[in-house]
Order: sequence, then structure tokens, then C-alpha cells
Amino acid sequence: MKMSKRIFLKNLSLLSVGQAFIPFTQADTAFQPARREGSEAHRYAMLVDLRRCIGCQSCTISCGIENATPLGEFRTTVRQYEVSDEKQVINNVLLPRLCNHCDNPPCVPVCPVQATYQRQDGIVVIDNERCIGCAYCVQACPYDARFINEETKTADKCTFCTHRLEVGLLPACVESCVGGARIIGDLRDPNSTISQMVAAFKTQLKVLKPDSGTIPHVFYLGLDEAFVNQVQGQAMLWQGMEER
Repeated sequence: MKMSKRIFLKNLSLLSVGQAFIPFTQADTAFQPARREGSEAHRYAMLVDLRRCIGCQSCTISCGIENATPLGEFRTTVRQYEVSDEKQVINNVLLPRLCNHCDNPPCVPVCPVQATYQRQDGIVVIDNERCIGCAYCVQACPYDARFINEETKTADKCTFCTHRLEVGLLPACVESCVGGARIIGDLRDPNSTISQMVAAFKTQLKVLKPDSGTIPHVFYLGLDEAFVNQVQGQAMLWQGMEER
């Protein structure tokens, strides 16, 4: 196939930024970049030690800067709840929130174009080239961890900063946590910090909404049992819950 100088230079520029050299054809209009599937040799998860979280929102800010989320939209944040028990004793509860990268993610099967998928290493991601912004996945998530990005008009959420993990760096929220409350690692590596902590605190670790059947892989250390299923503000033991 003959190729003009302009098209040749265009393809050369694409090659320079790491894209595959593919001669321009009409089929390019439907081209989808290869998905980064990760490796099944790993299973990434996060452990949040609430004993160390001080609610400084460094994680929120660093995530926003790293992932260029629009103003007022967050992939992760620390929410503060004011709760009172049966004795009317009021306490503040800090709860970092993010995508739970579930083993059984309800956001995946509802996507009509298979834009949301789970990598082999357990991380749930969104193919923005396919996403049509229908928000079905936003509604399906029981953790309120997804939103429609105002700028891209596609679904958005925490990805554990896969672009950083793949080059040996920590996610922005983990790196910036001043209290060291966020620990990420490979559960299939018995020598990883998270594997050792899961083994050491196995009976004390909790997840949000365990009855949902999602099998979340964000674990909390120091989370009161009464709060586990009350994250949406339902009143049982914790009465008068108000999210600030």
C-alpha cells in the first residue's frame, strides 16, 4: 500500500510515544488499544489501618493531582461520620473510601459494552475507549465508589494507580499517606507487607458490606463491627449517623 509523506510522519509520531506502527486504513476508526490485563501471578489488595488515619485528606489531594480528576470528583477520599451509640456518646469516625476491587464485582456484568473489566491481578479498571457513560456501573457499585467524569463523560474510579504499580511505584494515595495508614501489596507474595499483616490481624480485619457477596479486597483494621454494614447511613446500633 502506498503511503503519503504526511501519513508516514503521522504514524512515525505515534510510534515515538509508544503506540504500535499500523498503516492508516479505514479500519483505524474502530481500532481499540490492547487492554493491559496484568498477571495472574499477582493479586493486589489494600489494607487501611484506621488506627493510623488522621483524616488529613493527603490521599484525596494526591490522587486528584495524579489522576487529574475534575474539581469536586474523587477516586478516593476520607469521609467523616458523626455517630452516637445507645448511650448517646458521640464519636467521630474516619473512613477512607475507594473502589474495593472485588473478586465478584457487580459493576462488570452490567456494562453493556464490556468497558469495565477485571484484570488478571484482581484490579478492576475501565476501558475509556469503550465506555459510553451510561452509568449502569455507577448504580451497581454498592460502595458508592464510581462517578461519571464531567470532562471525559465516561465512568471513573480508583484503579490502584495501575500505571504506577506497573513501574514499581506505589499508588499516589499510599505514597502520600502521612500516617502510613494505607498498605498495598500482592496477596500472592507471602513475604509482602500486606500478606504478613493479613496473617497477623486475620481475625481483626473487616470489609465493607460483606453480605453483598462482592468479596471486596480493601481491608480495614480498626473498623467497628457495628459500622461494617452501616456505611450507607442506616440506623441500627449506630444511631443519628450524619455524614459530614
